[in-house]
Amino acid sequence: MFSFCLRSKTENVCLELEIYEKINTLKRKEFFFKELLIFSALKTKSFCCYEKELNMANEDSITFVQNDLACSSFPIFEDIKNLGKLCDVTLKVEDHCIFAHRIILAGTIPYFHAMFTHDMVESTQEIITIKEIDPEALELLINFAYSGKVVINTSNVQSLLVGASFLQLGKVRDACCDFVKKRLHPNNVLGVQSFADALGCTTLVEATNRYIQMYFTEVARSEEFLNLSFVDIKDIISRDELHITSEEQVFEAVIAWVKFDTNRTVYLPELLTQVRMPLLTPQYLTDHVATEELIRTSHQCRDLLDEAKDYHLMPERRPLLQSFRTRPRCCPDIIGCIYAVGGLTKSGDSLSTVEMYDPKIGRWQMGEAMTMLRSRVGVAVMHNKLYAIGGYNGTERLSTVEVFDPERRAWTTAASMNCKRSAVGAATLFNKLYVCGGYDGISSLNTVECYDPEKNMWCMVTSMSKHRSAAGVVAFEDHIYALGGHDGLSIFDSVERYNPLTGQWVAMPPMQTKRCRLGVATLNGQIYICGGYDGSTFLLTAEVYNPSTKQWSYIAPMNVMRSRVALVANCGRLYAIGGYDGTTNLSSVEVYNPEVNRWDFVASMCAHEGGVGVGVIPSL
Repeated sequence: MFSFCLRSKTENVCLELEIYEKINTLKRKEFFFKELLIFSALKTKSFCCYEKELNMANEDSITFVQNDLACSSFPIFEDIKNLGKLCDVTLKVEDHCIFAHRIILAGTIPYFHAMFTHDMVESTQEIITIKEIDPEALELLINFAYSGKVVINTSNVQSLLVGASFLQLGKVRDACCDFVKKRLHPNNVLGVQSFADALGCTTLVEATNRYIQMYFTEVARSEEFLNLSFVDIKDIISRDELHITSEEQVFEAVIAWVKFDTNRTVYLPELLTQVRMPLLTPQYLTDHVATEELIRTSHQCRDLLDEAKDYHLMPERRPLLQSFRTRPRCCPDIIGCIYAVGGLTKSGDSLSTVEMYDPKIGRWQMGEAMTMLRSRVGVAVMHNKLYAIGGYNGTERLSTVEVFDPERRAWTTAASMNCKRSAVGAATLFNKLYVCGGYDGISSLNTVECYDPEKNMWCMVTSMSKHRSAAGVVAFEDHIYALGGHDGLSIFDSVERYNPLTGQWVAMPPMQTKRCRLGVATLNGQIYICGGYDGSTFLLTAEVYNPSTKQWSYIAPMNVMRSRVALVANCGRLYAIGGYDGTTNLSSVEVYNPEVNRWDFVASMCAHEGGVGVGVIPSL
């Protein structure tokens, strides 16, 4: 602590006194510091803590932690990078250069950590050339290394996904995959699947597979489908999980693919082995399959046609003809969350409330409310978005439309319809949304409108043959069906369907019971209806329509009478939600199991008392 030198005896004495005085001064300071600590402790604690505080004062060290040091430092690192200061590496992509710091890259990007901490050539290079990543994407990802933020949009998601996969930025890659999942469309899903498969993004590949299976009919009409390889189309059409209403849709998809390129004719026999032709109706086999020139000119194809005919002509031999082609596809129908939208309170007031039901956990929970009050609202789901259409706000009928995006958990407005409509039915078909009939505040309507989401525009199409308010509307076998309803004077048992290709409505077999305010849904290639009102009785009966026999038949009745009931298919079951029993608006829910022909109660809604619109947003 002190330096010494040779001195005289007198000088040494003086020096010793000086040292002694300094030592005493230090001791006094140490004693004062201890006393200060003790005094501080006594100010806040009892005297019994004296010894403990004294011991604390004698400790040799403490550990100070600044938890926000990393968070507060990285913005500074980013500023230093932006100023071009202290940079020790340059990343070069094409003619684009990015200046950075090795230590930051090694600490945040696994690819560079491996490069800089191992004996790789690049670990000592000042300029590193990267060829596998788009320049703009690389710059965004390097900026992410400094800021922890990156903006993903439709313009950059593809290049970001490639870059994040290459640099092993797993969380950025997952964020890109989630972004793409929410934007799958029949026109892009096959391309996305091929891209995701090449990058090894298994979760995105699985999501595209589920989407293709769920929306097979729409996907089969896309240009990407026509450009599939033989191996890919065979893989798709062989799946049990295809969500179709008839095997006709698979047959027609195969014929369209083969006719797209004359060189594909040789593949038709093998593809037809994956089409379950015995499940086609005899009329369809005669009118469409047997008359197809490609079938007639192929011996192998004719053999498959004969197999299908034998299945129908000789029922007694069906046990001998059992194969996967005679087994219906076992698609699980829609799997997702049920959304109950708008509706009524017990006192009859309109609501903007939204509830969600997840069949996996078996309970309802609140969702984001709509921007407007809506009862007797039309609801449909298209491209994983839920549309709330028209309705009644307690004062007037509405023409407005709002759309819920589950990714953003927010409602936005879409173009309004041409007419005000409450008690309106809605369904989606071929990437379009159709609304049929309803009530405009003066009279029941027979008009029909079609919404194109690409143009955000409604147009009028051919009107129904009858004015139908409170009818059931559903998409089935490439047609829009309108069932029952009333015109203000009469309640109908009649059914008609619309063909969007011809623009014509055609009468179909009537229901067993006339009904308005009924629920309608499709399940396992059949149409189901339940509840409603026949003019004198609130109904608990339910019916099913078999398209093969073109007949309606009764199934087990519900446990409760339900008018203004919503019916929806999910997980291979039918859910009858809410309604009115003639006395009370209902919050209860029943589920129908077609395997045992029975209705059972499940959890009731929390905030609705009937009159809801219902849709299912699939889980991808």
